[in-house]
Amino acid sequence: MQYQSQAVAKPYFIAAIGLFVGQILFGLILGAQYVLGDFLFPEIPFNVARMVHTNLLIVWLLFGFMGGAYYMIPEEAETELASPKLALAMFWIFLVAGAATIVGYLAVPYATLAELTGNNLVETMGREFLEQPLPTKVGIVVVALAFLFNITLTVLKGKKTAIATVLLIGLWGLAVFFLFAFYNPVNIVIDKFFWWWTVHLWVEGVWELILGSFLAFVLIKTTGVDREVIEKWLYVIVTLTLITGIIGTGHHYYWIGTPEYWQWWGSIFSALEPIPFFAMTVFAFAMVNRRRREHPNKVAVLWALGTGVMAFLGAGVWGFLHTLAPVNFYTHGTQITAAHGHMAFYGAYVMVVLMMISYAMPILRGRAANSNKSQVLEMWAFWLMTVAMVFITLFLTAAGILQVWLQRASDAPLPFMVAQDKIALFYWMREWSGVVFLIGLILYILSFFVEDKEEKAA
Repeated sequence: MQYQSQAVAKPYFIAAIGLFVGQILFGLILGAQYVLGDFLFPEIPFNVARMVHTNLLIVWLLFGFMGGAYYMIPEEAETELASPKLALAMFWIFLVAGAATIVGYLAVPYATLAELTGNNLVETMGREFLEQPLPTKVGIVVVALAFLFNITLTVLKGKKTAIATVLLIGLWGLAVFFLFAFYNPVNIVIDKFFWWWTVHLWVEGVWELILGSFLAFVLIKTTGVDREVIEKWLYVIVTLTLITGIIGTGHHYYWIGTPEYWQWWGSIFSALEPIPFFAMTVFAFAMVNRRRREHPNKVAVLWALGTGVMAFLGAGVWGFLHTLAPVNFYTHGTQITAAHGHMAFYGAYVMVVLMMISYAMPILRGRAANSNKSQVLEMWAFWLMTVAMVFITLFLTAAGILQVWLQRASDAPLPFMVAQDKIALFYWMREWSGVVFLIGLILYILSFFVEDKEEKAA
């Protein structure tokens, strides 16, 4: 490590991976419940398992973003972190709050949890992805503000780089747009309108800035390409992201009661959203091809390239497939949406956090890179998880196309549950792909504990 305070990133990374395992386990429970309706019922109802699965995804990615920022910013600013103690204190507060929330979801009915946590004071619960109780939401705001104070102070007292600036904009945007999670108007159209200001403007807006800055940082470290070149690419990607992503929010407004001009605005700008992801893919491969040195951490470079490709496929291509209003009229709320969501989140955010962990953890443990044997195992993990996610996406896409035909487009549309029975085969195949994904994740974790005896002796 260049700076001792970078060590605070380590517990964040460990917690992120632990919560990631939990997310996948609940994903497998959900997959089983799709085909075995009473699986683990009533202990873990479907709605609770889904809530835990999606909430764990959000929380572990936030841990990963925070850990990545705590590692990256001292190097970019060329100074120690403003307050390592504050960073560690916020880690424990966030971890305990997150764990208590998950226990609450599993231990008591959701309505009871709402009563116990003061939802009658400020009604914020009951909305998809933002199901967290009021104390948890307040805790997230406190942790985010302390985190931003720490990071911003570090940048202000040190060197200012384009990569650090883009990361700061992304992190501040993340915090600001989360505040709309507290706004819950009675009118459901207004509620859904502003609900997307958190959900969409996170994942298709400010999170992409975090993704771009992490990718640029690791590519500078592993390729040796001039910072000026990489920063120019980053500016282009950020500009394209903000132009397309902000107005592209309109593709969520098609059918919720908003004016119909959103069908035009949403369709046009959403159709342009694959462009920044394509630019990101070209950027990653161009930088690796122009590399000036062979970095010993080859698997981190693999994760970087994989991020570009899978983000473009999942967020770009699969997003474009059903983003135009005339197509979305038939597809929205089907398994096609789930296919896009799975590959987009994996490619854009899961892979970039795993890339940061893959690059930083060996250095945090006192080595430039893990051993060759460890990296080979991690490469197996990369391919198992990535190929499994591709198959999950393909099976969900096939299920979605059949669902659209059976339920919405045929001359004799079937009821929802009858259509679900007809596509159960694809759900079984998705479940087995999920098992392979879990195996890949376990190999990823094990790779950090593998040592090459010959290298150790040398």
